[in-house]
Amino acid sequence: MFRTLAARLAAPVSVCASLALVATGCGSGGSAGGGDGAWAPEKPIEMVAPAATGGGWDTLARTSSRVLEQNNLVDQPIQVVNKPGGGGAVGWAYVAGAPEPTRLFVTSPPITLVPLTSQSSQDHDDFTPISRLMTEYMVFAVPADSPLKSMGDLVDKLKDDPSSLSVAGGSAPGSMDHVAFAGAMNKAGIDPRKLKYVPYDGGGEALTQAIGGHVDAAVTGVSEAAGLVESGDLRALAVSAPERTETLPDVPTLRDEGVDYTYDVWRGVMGPGEMTDAQVAYYEKAFKRMVEQEDWKSEAKKLGWETSYMDSQEFGSFLDKSSKDAENLLGEIGLRKEQG
Repeated sequence: MFRTLAARLAAPVSVCASLALVATGCGSGGSAGGGDGAWAPEKPIEMVAPAATGGGWDTLARTSSRVLEQNNLVDQPIQVVNKPGGGGAVGWAYVAGAPEPTRLFVTSPPITLVPLTSQSSQDHDDFTPISRLMTEYMVFAVPADSPLKSMGDLVDKLKDDPSSLSVAGGSAPGSMDHVAFAGAMNKAGIDPRKLKYVPYDGGGEALTQAIGGHVDAAVTGVSEAAGLVESGDLRALAVSAPERTETLPDVPTLRDEGVDYTYDVWRGVMGPGEMTDAQVAYYEKAFKRMVEQEDWKSEAKKLGWETSYMDSQEFGSFLDKSSKDAENLLGEIGLRKEQG
């Protein structure tokens, strides 16, 4: 279980040492290595994406690994490992089952949502927060030849019969894609418990199913769908942002379409439980420097990501609050597991 802010403050010498290491490591040039006495990995780093290739977790894992390596911000090569299944639960179990400080995983709202729906035996408290990196929004999309021409068409169809359309997502029932869909429809006056949500192991697979006509629509991250929208394979109906996005500037927001709802998807990096202060400081420094690199900024803009960095302590507090908010939200839309 990761240490909270209070626990860290109980060890002031260690905390101060870690903060000093971070402060001295933020200059330009050179690796993030242990030449200054800090901990450094002695074998290749695994970056686990708890989903199949092509989705948001996979894109973040590969993009961040590439930027870290190309800018010499880590002392070892990084291997991206895909562990799809259970809306992230398979990947989390992989990290928890063999906890090593060189095994990290990319994360997002499912780490607080999935455990509340009985899909995982681990939750965010079983891991160490490293850094929150960025935020993006969701997009509702249909195949290019769909008779649904707007978000209004989709809402009207579901108002007539909530189970008349199958909507795919790249996360488990009760996780972020499902919550984005159910939450929006709840605001539109549709009973979210009657919706037909079809989960897949990653946004890439969900979009493939939509293009193939196996489902009527899909909901996933803007970055995952942007290329397929631009190519004409998909038609984007709406985004969950408070205002139109740079990535899909011609796509209206849910609010533009009369649905007063927004939903953002934060993404970050976590590690196994009981990491030392020195190990956390090493990775904090690397990721903090990563989001300052021009190639990261360029990739983020292209993918529709908004950098929203948090260090380990900030991220831990954010996760605690997110977990409580998720419990309330899942209860509101009828998706929270029953308490024994």
